[in-house]
Amino acid sequence: MPQLLTLLRAARLAGVSRGALQSKIMTAHVQVKPSGREFFVDGSDSLLEAALRAGLSLDYGCSIGSCGKCKARILSGEVQKTRHSDYALTAAEKHAGVVLMCCNTAVADLVIEAREAHGAADMPLQNIEARVKSVSPIADDMRLLHVQTPRTNRLRFLAGQSVSLELPGGITAPCAVASCPCDDRNLQFHIRRRAGNAFAERVFDGLKGVDTVRVEGPRGEFVLNEESHRPLIFIACETGFAPIKSLIEHAMALDAAETLHLYWIASGKGHYLDNLCRSWSDALDNFRYAPLTADSALPDEAVMQGALAQVLQDHPRLDDYDVYVAGPGPLANAAEYLLLECGLPRPQLFVETLDS
Repeated sequence: MPQLLTLLRAARLAGVSRGALQSKIMTAHVQVKPSGREFFVDGSDSLLEAALRAGLSLDYGCSIGSCGKCKARILSGEVQKTRHSDYALTAAEKHAGVVLMCCNTAVADLVIEAREAHGAADMPLQNIEARVKSVSPIADDMRLLHVQTPRTNRLRFLAGQSVSLELPGGITAPCAVASCPCDDRNLQFHIRRRAGNAFAERVFDGLKGVDTVRVEGPRGEFVLNEESHRPLIFIACETGFAPIKSLIEHAMALDAAETLHLYWIASGKGHYLDNLCRSWSDALDNFRYAPLTADSALPDEAVMQGALAQVLQDHPRLDDYDVYVAGPGPLANAAEYLLLECGLPRPQLFVETLDS
């Protein structure tokens, strides 16, 4: 059971014993029609919570039973209501077996019919007033900005997408979401300090836990191709690790790829979450991590040629893989050109260029 393996792996990362986890293993299996995707439900989780944790992109809104966007039709099996809902289903919907996924859990194996997002175009543009949860250092020139949305207005997004953040005073910047959609309320961003960048300066020196941040998004099409079952190669260039991290965590939740290999190209001490990547490699049998140090004195194309030499040595048949690249424009563009020159089919290459 792939999802069960994902849970066990996640537990190892969190330091939870196998026995303690197995005592809580979900007892209900859910299949979603028409996609055929599957997930498991712990008795303490709602259908929606369990589905998001398993990496599914179901349609939903408030998550508390007020909007009705997370409707699903029970085709077989049994559910139990766990939360009061203000949204009133019609008599016809009730007769047809429609329930709100955020307010019900499974008490037996289920087959349900529910709406899912199949790509970035299915994600609605949202405008949310969130609050700063914390600003913590992850390197001398890097801060982890943790923003928390209201419980009733969470950000629905796909792994790899970006948002626009507006700080108090009207300072705005596009930022890649560095966290997984499975935790839609807690959003993480990697902010690097740069001379003359007012947004970064405010994050480093003036942002407090009581401040509010306006989140507008999501945007972008740098998302996982969930229809493909090819092994995955991720190439993160400098702070391009932020959207790559989101994609990797989503791929882990789906547990669909046979192998995942991360190459992180950074100058100096730029591998600011190196320990996290190593913990993934230690905990997961199908995950490999290769930190590559870039010589900042070399041109971008020379840096990428050196990095891709390692990639090709490890994976001589690139056409067997889907490759995801994210980083500052010059590096990402050089990687795109060289990977295509090396024979990677264009439909199997996904590139996200970030501000330098």
